[in-house]
Amino acid sequence: MSRIGRQPIAVPQGVTVEIGESNRVSVQGAKGELRFAFSPAMIITREDDTLWVKRPSDSKTHRSLHGLTRSLLSNMVQGVSQGYEKNLELSGVGYRVAKEGESLVLQVGFSRPVEFKPPEGVGLEVEGTNRIKVLGIDKQLVGEVAAQLRRLRPPDAYKGKGIRYAGEKLRLKPGKAGRVGLRK
Repeated sequence: MSRIGRQPIAVPQGVTVEIGESNRVSVQGAKGELRFAFSPAMIITREDDTLWVKRPSDSKTHRSLHGLTRSLLSNMVQGVSQGYEKNLELSGVGYRVAKEGESLVLQVGFSRPVEFKPPEGVGLEVEGTNRIKVLGIDKQLVGEVAAQLRRLRPPDAYKGKGIRYAGEKLRLKPGKAGRVGLRK
């Protein structure tokens, strides 16, 4: 039995979960509403303030869908009640970010500033001139937008300049100076 799949999902106060036909689940909370159509093979039930996900058999596809369905459902409940956030940092001389309306204007070493417009359902906040917060209720969408921002200028392997996740550790390469001692 899946260790993740057999754990119950606690539904917090103020969150409503509606399970429709063929596993179409709608979750509403203080932050918004999320809908998803899960595999009809999984059995999603609600008992008081907990959600349970069960599988009909021990076949390989049912085992893999069991944990996935439970994780996605748990992410939906957490998203509408607390929300998700990813933090990014810009590091490099002259690298900065500013917010203009809903979009971001990034200066990351290109000849012109880069404008980034977030998709619907994702909010962007700027702290100072080199920190970005990506906020939203959909965990997958928040992670995807953060990855798109990082992809604009990934961290350099030699100097570490670029856009990185907050707290991300980089292993910098030594460069040419590291080879001098090797030649004789």
